[in-house]
Formats: sequence, C-alpha cells, structure tokens
Amino acid sequence: MRTPIVLGIALALSAVVASAAAKLPPPSEEAKAKSAEAAAKSAWAGKVANYQLCKSMDSVAARYIAEAKNAGKTVTPVETPACVDPGPYTAPAAPEPAKKS
Repeated sequence: MRTPIVLGIALALSAVVASAAAKLPPPSEEAKAKSAEAAAKSAWAGKVANYQLCKSMDSVAARYIAEAKNAGKTVTPVETPACVDPGPYTAPAAPEPAKKS
C-alpha cells in the first residue's frame, strides 16, 4: 500500500533534481583549470604509488632470493623492468587566455 506513495515521491524528487541539474551554468575557466590540476595531481599520485609498490616488490624479491640461497635452494630471478621514479610533482602549465579582437 505504501509502494505507490514512495514511488510517487521518488519520481517527483528525481524530476526536481533533473531540472535543477539542467540549469547549472557551464564551468568557468578557473574551475576548468582547477579540475585539470586536480586530475594531474591525482595521476602523479598514482605514479608515485606504483613506484613505491615496485620498490617494495623488488625489496621482497631480493630478500626471498637471499634467504633461498642461504637455505641452499636454487632460485632463478626473473628480469623485470626497472622501477621508474616519477620525480617531484610539477603543476601543468596554465593555458594562455584567448585574446578577443
């Protein structure tokens, strides 16, 4: 018995939200720049995390190989690509504003 009421309320709320979202202004140049910088910083943080993971895996593998050799086991290491340090974060260059004639 409550289902039609809840369904009606949900439908009305979704219509209000959809109409409010349709009336939002486009983002400003400053907002676009902040968004681009946040995306760049997030990508850099992902690269740093991958670098740290790579270094820790190398450390664990080296320790495992050393312990296996001490135990008299033969271990053949697998060649893997070197860990790439992303370096310090550098903000992307801000685009120059378009000149109006």
